[in-house]
Amino acid sequence: MKWQRMQREEPDINLTPLIDVVFLLLIFFMVSTTFDHESQISIELPQAKATSKQDQKRSLEVLIDAKGHFYVNDHRLVNTQIDTLKRAIRQAAGDLKNPVFVISADANTPHQAVVTAMDAARQVGITHMSIATRNRQSDQKP
Repeated sequence: MKWQRMQREEPDINLTPLIDVVFLLLIFFMVSTTFDHESQISIELPQAKATSKQDQKRSLEVLIDAKGHFYVNDHRLVNTQIDTLKRAIRQAAGDLKNPVFVISADANTPHQAVVTAMDAARQVGITHMSIATRNRQSDQKP
């Protein structure tokens, strides 16, 4: 008896149906997904209103000139150190709980001076600050 060896065929995996299924799933997810593109930033702008006499009494204004010198309620400080500014803000605020804190800076003021004023106010405990600006048309004299 002669035994003959049978040749085995290598198993072959057909990938075509698998690729078709993956392609159909890709199309399904692309069609069912919603793409939401926000092209705008949603912000709520404050409303302008005239200040009353009572608000002017409760206001605390820090003026900064072009050289970076500080003025707290029109009184010039002896130096530009943050500790001096904090003491002046505490003294000007007195026993007011939530004073209206306004920073008015010259157009040529160093940015560091404005940041120092904001930092001093935060360290004193003032959380709401305003930065005053002027309309260029109102600055021009007729």
